[in-house]
Amino acid sequence: MDSDDQDLLAASLRKIMTSDSGIALDKSLADLGWPEMLTDFPDIAIPLVFRLLGDTGSHASVLNDVVLDSSGEPLGSTVPLPFAGGRWLEWSRSDDATGHESIDPDLPLSEVPGGIDIPMVRARLALGWWLVGSSRAMLTLARDHALDRTQFGRPIAAFQAVRHRLAETLVAIEGAEATLAHAGDDLGAMLAKAAAGRAALITSRNVQQVLGGIGFTAEHSFHRHARRILLLDALLGSSRDLTREIGGILRTTGTTPRLVNL
Repeated sequence: MDSDDQDLLAASLRKIMTSDSGIALDKSLADLGWPEMLTDFPDIAIPLVFRLLGDTGSHASVLNDVVLDSSGEPLGSTVPLPFAGGRWLEWSRSDDATGHESIDPDLPLSEVPGGIDIPMVRARLALGWWLVGSSRAMLTLARDHALDRTQFGRPIAAFQAVRHRLAETLVAIEGAEATLAHAGDDLGAMLAKAAAGRAALITSRNVQQVLGGIGFTAEHSFHRHARRILLLDALLGSSRDLTREIGGILRTTGTTPRLVNL
């Protein structure tokens, strides 16, 4: 798939994701050929689909498919997903499922007892791209607000404190995206998921400060992204837990592997 084909696919995906979500989006993605894309060129399909899920604020149960495909199992069912605090969640393929009320009730998640070992490399990368997409969406909200909101006769984007927060956010997002683009093994996926989670948390904190009071209201779309990244970060290892686990691995092995050949 060349760059022109990818651009056309991205445009089609963005169009359906801005109009559909949940089970309707699952069906639209299937009609567009998501199962075939995941099987034939996962390194293109996963970043594209999951980054756009974050950017548009929509959701679908396709994380199940990433895990199932990595396991060599047929797509279409659900799998238990490890969650922070030793819990396990199931991402339902039905919009009738009870939402996870503590963080993001829009998602059809429910707690299940226990779980099984699942391949996490591609699934962690998928969540990482989703977190990056959400982070970029939040940064866009902050940027637009900073350009439109005026204080003392000029846009708040002219104030150094606002610029510093936006710059810190962009650096964190770009770093996470670069890590995701070069991750290929288990350790790389852990690092990439941790970097994406950390970038999303930094973004949420800084964007909240730039938005000010309006960022606390239900009328503004920021709160949906903020809730979403908290849940996504906690799935398959939070940024804090993964950083601690990676540190333990490096202490045990006594070496730092080469992750990118420069």
